[in-house]
Amino acid sequence: MKTIRTTTLALIALVAVALSIAFAQTSATTVASTGATEASGTKTGDSASDSSFRDRYPRYKIRAGDAFDIAFELSPEFNQSVSVQPDGFVTLRGIGDVHVAGETVPELTATLRKAYDKILHDPLISITLKDFEKPYFIADGQVGRPGKYDLRGETTLTEAIAMAGGFLDSAKHSQVLLFRRVNEEWMSAQVVDVKKMQSQKNLREDPLLHTGDMLFVPKNRVSKLKPLFPSASLGAMTKTY
Repeated sequence: MKTIRTTTLALIALVAVALSIAFAQTSATTVASTGATEASGTKTGDSASDSSFRDRYPRYKIRAGDAFDIAFELSPEFNQSVSVQPDGFVTLRGIGDVHVAGETVPELTATLRKAYDKILHDPLISITLKDFEKPYFIADGQVGRPGKYDLRGETTLTEAIAMAGGFLDSAKHSQVLLFRRVNEEWMSAQVVDVKKMQSQKNLREDPLLHTGDMLFVPKNRVSKLKPLFPSASLGAMTKTY
């Protein structure tokens, strides 16, 4: 009886060790997978959960290569025109270098007021953009004319696809990807079911594009399999998405 009890305890101990090892391996796999996702610099989301897709009127953010005029209402001797250097800094008269890349015009005004507050009393500053990156979007994948397009006025995803030549026969209408940069390290990704919107004749979920957005139309299943079969064998297949 004692031998049986000892054997049972040993088996229980072995099972516990095996479960611990399996749990550790699962945790390591989960951590590695999470790390890989974070390293990719891409977040997935939808218009209901991702604020970057809910912002209807985003403010322009200063970029390297932009140029703007700075006007001082009470101290015109400090008026100047500056260009943003590749590292995001501008050199200001009487102040030196200040980092401004990534700021909107209101944020830039506050930054410059704080910088000049060291030598001027409550400076009144206005900013006028002179040279800046024109709004654009990029269309890629299974569209007629992939490329970079000017973004003029309010343009929705389906309108952008039309501007890029429309869907090819190989397009997967139900999984169009819309990428949007959140900051220097992250991009948000939204999957848009254009097929569903068009079949229901309801474009209320058709997202407005922001400057710098990229839409990607993947291949449908039939077009992925097509190289594996003779062309004639696919002649009867008319629905390709």
